[in-house]
Amino acid sequence: MKTWLRSLAGRVTMVTAAVAVLAVLVTGTVGFPLIRAAAVEQARSELSRQADAFAVTPVASQALDLRERHLLGPADYELSAVSTDGTVSGAARPYLSADEIQRVLSGGKTSQTVNREGSTLLLEARGLKRGGAIVLTRSLADVYAASALVLQRTLLALAAGLLIAVLAGTLLARRMSRPLVRTAAAARRMAGGERGVQLVPAGVTEVRAVGEAVNTLDHALLASEGRQREFLLSVSHEIRTPLTAMRGYAEALEDGLVLAAADVAAVGRTLAAETDRLDVFVNDLLELARLEADDFAVETRPVEITALLHQVEETWRARAAQSGVRLQLIVPVPEQALMVLTDAQRLRQILDGLVENALRVTPQGKPLRLSARLESGGGQDVVAIDVRDNGPGLTAEDAAVAFDRGVLYRRYAGQRPVGSGLGLSIAARLAERLGATLTVELGEPPELPDSGTQVVDAIDGDCAPRVSDGVSAGACFCIRLPGVGGSGGSIFPRALVR
Repeated sequence: MKTWLRSLAGRVTMVTAAVAVLAVLVTGTVGFPLIRAAAVEQARSELSRQADAFAVTPVASQALDLRERHLLGPADYELSAVSTDGTVSGAARPYLSADEIQRVLSGGKTSQTVNREGSTLLLEARGLKRGGAIVLTRSLADVYAASALVLQRTLLALAAGLLIAVLAGTLLARRMSRPLVRTAAAARRMAGGERGVQLVPAGVTEVRAVGEAVNTLDHALLASEGRQREFLLSVSHEIRTPLTAMRGYAEALEDGLVLAAADVAAVGRTLAAETDRLDVFVNDLLELARLEADDFAVETRPVEITALLHQVEETWRARAAQSGVRLQLIVPVPEQALMVLTDAQRLRQILDGLVENALRVTPQGKPLRLSARLESGGGQDVVAIDVRDNGPGLTAEDAAVAFDRGVLYRRYAGQRPVGSGLGLSIAARLAERLGATLTVELGEPPELPDSGTQVVDAIDGDCAPRVSDGVSAGACFCIRLPGVGGSGGSIFPRALVR
């Protein structure tokens, strides 16, 4: 019983019953006095009509009264007479004063409720044309007794309405709770690991919305777990490859198959490279785990983007030179203060990852460009940072899944240089934690007026598609952060290229 009372069906039934009882009580409290008052008014009206009839045709009315009493039994009123000298004969004698008798004999009429000696009566008196008067009286207790039957029937009707309301509330509660019970059962099946649970939404709009949300959650879990399985298979394969190589070289060293000093050095270099490869995978996995933690620390403070890009350029200049890639930094001239409120270390981590990816796919002799600009509009300035390579580029389909773990890796492994398949996913999660947006800007680089020099046009200063100097479109990744005080000025008309 307690479980039922705590359920939705039980509570809806109890609320419906409580409302019905309250309605019955209010109806009875207000309706019963109104019924009694209406009965009294109806009795007074009938008594008044009978008195008027006696006053107009006293003989005929008296004969009719005697006939009705003979056929139907005693009437519900008493008939009294007043003689011309004021003498009252009948039951009305104690209830009429001398003044009232004189008023009636003078041709007036009296209609009142009188209370004498604990008895309350309705009294109607009329004067006669030939002199004298008649008086009709009816006990108010008789009127109340007659109205009791109406009150009893009304009470029965209220009781029937209460019972019907409780039954209707019970049926309504069951109908409302049944889809929720099915939804809860489906949710428990999903919690138990079952997927593909197809729930047919039913019930009122809100309950249907819950069912649709559970279906959406089931589909999302199915897709997410599918991506996780694919990702784990991919990572396990990539980890197994360097482990197999390391095991093979280790067994060769153990069996004495590698004797020459040059061969030993080559084996050492191979083992170091495979160890580095494993280290990249492990570090990327740990970084993803840290990003998913609730206590991931972000220390925000004002950061000047131009200065940060100079640091990135200084760090990667030597690495780019070793790869034969021209690293170009494009900043405002004269340099503007592009200020943002962010975590400089985490933003630098995103930029380092994007530059590393760009170096991997940029051919020798081609430029890799870092640029910053101020985008105005929408009531707030936005600082945009572009990292553009000159590699094979990405399609619109690639851009849609670029930040999903391992998708581009599985798509292009063996076709172009790839990393661990986790770098872009890490960058996207970092950007989200920083309150920034990381997007893939499809298109070709801006047109270059001079060989090796890029100018960001004051009107078209993003990664708008144009081809010049034999440069391919490549891929452009853009980080956008809200600007803070100090990021004033329009998009720069010129650029400093290093």
